[in-house]
Amino acid sequence: MSKPEFTITCVATDRTRLFATGEVDVPGCKIGMNFSEPEAIFREALNNQSFELTELSMSSHIITTARGDAHYIAVPVFLSRAFRHSAIFIRSGAGISSLADLKGAKIGVPEYQQTAAMWVRGMMADEGVAASDVTWHVGGLNAPSAGERIAIKLPEDIVVKPIDADDTLDEMLLTGRLDAIISPRVPASLLRGDPRIARLYPDLRAAEVDYYHKTGFFPIMHALALRKDIAEAHPWLPEALFNAFSKAKRMRQDEMALGNVLRISLPWAAHDYADTMAITGGDPWPYGFEPNRAELEAMTRYMHADGTASRKVAPEELFHPSTLRLVD
Repeated sequence: MSKPEFTITCVATDRTRLFATGEVDVPGCKIGMNFSEPEAIFREALNNQSFELTELSMSSHIITTARGDAHYIAVPVFLSRAFRHSAIFIRSGAGISSLADLKGAKIGVPEYQQTAAMWVRGMMADEGVAASDVTWHVGGLNAPSAGERIAIKLPEDIVVKPIDADDTLDEMLLTGRLDAIISPRVPASLLRGDPRIARLYPDLRAAEVDYYHKTGFFPIMHALALRKDIAEAHPWLPEALFNAFSKAKRMRQDEMALGNVLRISLPWAAHDYADTMAITGGDPWPYGFEPNRAELEAMTRYMHADGTASRKVAPEELFHPSTLRLVD
């Protein structure tokens, strides 16, 4: 009997390219890779269910799970994680030096439901600034955009306004119509060195390490997910995927520690790897449900508080049952 064939649509990273090169396979099936960028992947997956196996925004997955129309079920393989202190940009001279100063602010976001924005709203909430304390403006960062990837319904006390179709968040911040932007991508004006825009945290690494020490979180952004019909037809597949992606992650982590020939184009990669291991006390990028339970609980709590999730989702609901006790 021939093996079933599946295609994984995801971002090309050190953790996913091993499947394209054939260095890692998934026992019991043949895997093809389709590499793209998150914005395009999520819109197509969520609106058209075009992909059998896909990288998926955790915030959008929580939204659809909460309202009962999720077409995908996740595996606790977290393909993207990122500290989001680097995602907060402010207007210079606006008197903003902390998250608490964002109370009453006008803040731009590419999408209100974006996972990066959810994490920052969670950080703000922990500092006493609720989502309802801000006026949110949704639109393209450096160019006009289509807005939210899927429709969301928010409580009346949370004000979210689309910006004009020909406007951008970057231009609105430059001209004082916004006080801040939350975006995983950098505003073009900051890349050009425009002094009217700055980061909230000038020393990003110090802020992020401090956050990690306080919370233990390396914020989860995206997970690997299967379309539910695929998971139902192949109930062995979620566990097989988890094991294969865990192997790929360990291979890349081991590679970063090598010093004889640098495997990535960063001169201090091995030193940074050692520093990261010392800070995190082991694996900085854990897969598995139980090692990430507290972080997933925080995510679902933040999303219920900011209005994106219609109910408080139990983290277990997000993942295929066969993967809940797996650890890498």
